[in-house]
Amino acid sequence: MARIRPTQVADDGFWDDERPSRGKKVARYAAPVAVAVAGIAAATIGLVPALASTGDPDLPKISAQELISKMAASDAQQMSGSVKITTDLGIPSLPGGGSLADLGGAQGGEESASPESRLMELVSGSHTLRVATDGPGKQRVSIVENAAEYSMIHNGDEIWAYDSGSNSAYHATAPEEAKAKGDHRQELPKDLRGATPQEIAKTVLASVDDTTDVTVDGTSRVAGRDAYDLLIKPKADSDSTIGSVRIAVDADNGVPLKFTLSPKSGGKAAIDVGYTKVDFGKPKAGTFDFTPPKGAKVTEERKADRPEAKDFGTKDFKDAQGALSGLKVVGEGWDSVARLDTPRGAASTTPGGDSGPGAASGLLGGFGKEVKGDFGSGTVVSTRLVNALLTDDGKVFVGAVDKDALVKAANAAK
Repeated sequence: MARIRPTQVADDGFWDDERPSRGKKVARYAAPVAVAVAGIAAATIGLVPALASTGDPDLPKISAQELISKMAASDAQQMSGSVKITTDLGIPSLPGGGSLADLGGAQGGEESASPESRLMELVSGSHTLRVATDGPGKQRVSIVENAAEYSMIHNGDEIWAYDSGSNSAYHATAPEEAKAKGDHRQELPKDLRGATPQEIAKTVLASVDDTTDVTVDGTSRVAGRDAYDLLIKPKADSDSTIGSVRIAVDADNGVPLKFTLSPKSGGKAAIDVGYTKVDFGKPKAGTFDFTPPKGAKVTEERKADRPEAKDFGTKDFKDAQGALSGLKVVGEGWDSVARLDTPRGAASTTPGGDSGPGAASGLLGGFGKEVKGDFGSGTVVSTRLVNALLTDDGKVFVGAVDKDALVKAANAAK
């Protein structure tokens, strides 16, 4: 099976002129606010222009409905390519330096190849991914850094993750009973599987309703392929912070090649993901094979943490269900606001042990601004896309809407 050499990116010929040079390793970022972006705004990643355009292609006219149907009918099971991801969420900074993004970094400073330690890395800055898939049972995603590469490989019942910078690996397999039943639910974490234009586009299109304007806005060239540009915008009377979503759709097979989300406030894209290279043929032999390099530190998934086949995934579902038991959604479409009533006292206790009304808002004062309304008082924390209001009595309102819309929602809920 193919080996991945430590401390350098494997030279498999795919990169050609784009092979990364050695240099300083990119910093790890994570952002609790960005989790809200993923949940409320549907996607938190974006792409700078993929390849220099040689001019917009002259393609047959197509309606928005026809283009959406073409995307829905697309069923590309095999592909490989490079994806460029750039994210500029405008996460607020602390008065003394640092930001919310710094709060979710690697715990304890320990190097780990565990997927959970890397999922939030894509939340900030620019990143290059190499992706490949060969049906539902084989996927590979690699985050390419200046002098190293982090890879996750799903091959049948097995998951391997490998960090060449620290020469560490993580290994997991499906439970024995699940294997016997042909249950291959051991797969790449959704956060990484969803870091492609087509997956993000599916999420956004599923949210299109009568609060949305959808049009075909010309054509483009992405990764050397002709594409139609689908433009999705909230209607003029919306309180959304999102200005528009643009999806470049492959004119031949209907696969989304590029996804760009622009904020209403203007400036460069906040979310932008797209292919710089793409091939819809069968990936190279050995792409999904992996053997840990000599001397690699291998961490096996702990059996105690693994659910049995009979309740595979049930515990995770129940835990999530309990955590979100107080979650309600108010408003419709782009103006939707998620309201979370935290357990009594949970939102009013600081890490230092101080408690009482306003304690949590006081802690967040360094990130946001105090607001008042019929609901009382609280703190609004803002990014370029998602705003969050934490009231002094423990309610949380989050949405891709402006501050006034959050205050209005809080007033209505008092």
